[in-house]
Amino acid sequence: MWWDERNCARPPVYTRRDGLRLGAAWAAGAWLPGTAATTAGEAHFRGCGLPLSSVGVVAQAVDALVPLVSLNPEKPFQLASTAKLVTSMAALELLGPQFRWRTMAFARGPLLQGKLLGDLWIVGGGNATLSSHDLAGWMVSWRAQGLTDILGDIVLDRFAYQLTERDHDHTPLPAPDRPHHARPDALTVDEGRLKVTLSPSHSGRPAVQLEPPLAGVRVDQGRAATSGCNAWARWSDTASAEPRISVQGTLAAGCAPREWVLAPLPHTEFSTRAVAGLWREVGGKLRGRVIDKSRPDREALLPLGPDGEPQMPFATHLSAPLPQLLRDINKSSDNLAARNLMLALSKGFPYKAATLPAAQARMREWLARQGVGPEDMQIENGSGLSRGERAKPRAFVQLLAKAWAARQAGSLVDSLPVAGVDGTLEHRMRSGAATGQAHLKTGTLLDTRALAGYVHSRRGRVYAVAALVNHPDAGRATPAMDHFIEWLAREG
Repeated sequence: MWWDERNCARPPVYTRRDGLRLGAAWAAGAWLPGTAATTAGEAHFRGCGLPLSSVGVVAQAVDALVPLVSLNPEKPFQLASTAKLVTSMAALELLGPQFRWRTMAFARGPLLQGKLLGDLWIVGGGNATLSSHDLAGWMVSWRAQGLTDILGDIVLDRFAYQLTERDHDHTPLPAPDRPHHARPDALTVDEGRLKVTLSPSHSGRPAVQLEPPLAGVRVDQGRAATSGCNAWARWSDTASAEPRISVQGTLAAGCAPREWVLAPLPHTEFSTRAVAGLWREVGGKLRGRVIDKSRPDREALLPLGPDGEPQMPFATHLSAPLPQLLRDINKSSDNLAARNLMLALSKGFPYKAATLPAAQARMREWLARQGVGPEDMQIENGSGLSRGERAKPRAFVQLLAKAWAARQAGSLVDSLPVAGVDGTLEHRMRSGAATGQAHLKTGTLLDTRALAGYVHSRRGRVYAVAALVNHPDAGRATPAMDHFIEWLAREG
């Protein structure tokens, strides 16, 4: 069964004719809370054991003037990760589909016979998708350009962002076991995530691989037996200046490899260790150190050369274009990439360092042009991690309907998880009318469940949908939400 008897009673049968009748009532001014007209939304959520006041739902055909279904349309609800959908819509219009994050390297001295007589600056441009694989490939291209030996330092320059502690006031604290809470940074590698892979061996002592290879990180291994498949790794929280990975247990031949993903260090320390380890891994030499420069002493993106003129980069690494970035953000609900993308909305970026207040101001301006005021929607960091990111379902659907008619609608829709097919909806609505026909961003917090996006009905109509539940037991509404989407795809 598609519903869960433990959480929700089976919703009553509700037909499209009922929806059209109630939509006509809404157009005539009869759609008021507490009246029979709210049956359109109530029918699907009444049996979940949650108060209907905790549920907000609007479904409206993108070519219609009134909604087919509406419940608490003017009540603000926390958005959770459906806020990423708003960030995506704004980015497509304000940044354009050709937008890419740029990471630049500057040779701060002459390059003679493979030796750089000075420092190499790596200026981060906010690319949250920069992986250790990308970075290693970029370093190989430096060697192809003739750079093999750096006599000075590698300086990691975080010019792109000017952030303060107050910018993180409403978001959870990052922790080693919560990599999805990582904070924005201008120069990240693997989003600050360390993958620890343990592989079996004949001795039972697991082989350990770190990705990326963090310079100066020590691996401590305990005694291992010759048989058994029980091994684990953890970040060693110690006062020692030398960070450690502690590996315990046995992983004998024939056992399956095991893997952990941790966020053990601040971005500044993680990226300095990753850059040092990767440069050594690709065969590069470094006479100095990898050092961090979190507060660049300049106001322009390009540093000045010895002649006082802006210096051109020695090498530039480009991220994927915006449509692909949005797929990465929305399919897997990538918080860090969404927050970095929100910062990219800051006026003047990337030539001027981004600030969160500037990005928020530009988001408010964009929302106002869509006819959505601050009383309708609040976006703080663009990811949904902030408890302050809220919207009225009516306003959310209004944005979605306008985005459907926009030039970049295809890029937006293609970025969303598809019911029963991929992303965060891969294991939901796997058989039924909605399978492959509902393109929806999901949202989950302890007290929030949300879906927003588009549903293609069997009758050939496309509906913009926002379904938001705020309640300590919000998870109980998930089966009803899925059933509602199924009904819309079948009867809409």
